[in-house]
Amino acid sequence: LEVMASANGYQACGDYGSGRMPEPDEIEDAILQMLETDRFLKGKKVLITAGPTQEAIDPVRYITNHSTGKMGYALALAARNFGAEVTLVSGSVSLQKIRGIETVNVISAADMAEAVLTRQKESDVMILAAAVADYTPVVKAAEKIHKGADGFAIACTGTTDILRTLGEHKEKGQILIGFSMETEDMLRRTREKLTKKNCDYICANNLKEKGAGFGTDTNHITVLSKKTEKDLPMMSKYETACNILKYCMKGE
Repeated sequence: LEVMASANGYQACGDYGSGRMPEPDEIEDAILQMLETDRFLKGKKVLITAGPTQEAIDPVRYITNHSTGKMGYALALAARNFGAEVTLVSGSVSLQKIRGIETVNVISAADMAEAVLTRQKESDVMILAAAVADYTPVVKAAEKIHKGADGFAIACTGTTDILRTLGEHKEKGQILIGFSMETEDMLRRTREKLTKKNCDYICANNLKEKGAGFGTDTNHITVLSKKTEKDLPMMSKYETACNILKYCMKGE
């Protein structure tokens, strides 16, 4: 027997509290979770990153990228439905939080590194789908930088390579899955990352392929390991997430 708790909100009598019917999308989500019978991740703790990071220039401006977090959130949803205890470390996105998942909101690459690296030891599976900035400004101006007559240059320094750091400290039995978005030489560059960062698997996609880039609801992924390569054709990001987890965890 599965019972869904009532939602909090204003009641017909004017009081505020528990007693409202959950929203239709919440009910649909609960039904889909209950209908998933393959709980192959039950008992596993899965750590997932999603979305972009924002590197402050001044109180008004920041450096970021076009990631919307859709792939990472799809992975978190799939992992939850497969029975995992999921922690989602999320950059700034417009997506709704997922029921039954611990969500840790972060802003910068440094924030994300701290949130992820402090949780490594307790994680069985780590999936890094976030688009983390490689560089951050050396100086974050305390006040707004105003327009001048000349050009403007920003001195930057490298951020912590979270995937590589996890790979260097990966313990026996832990599974590390990375993501690699490229615009050229996708497979060659991704295989280099797989080795350099000591991943068990790495998921590659090409930003230039229609339907496989930032902000889309679909994706076309190639999953690589040291000995294998599996092409996952264009499908929804949730279907892609399910297939990634089944392949990396079950070999399917």
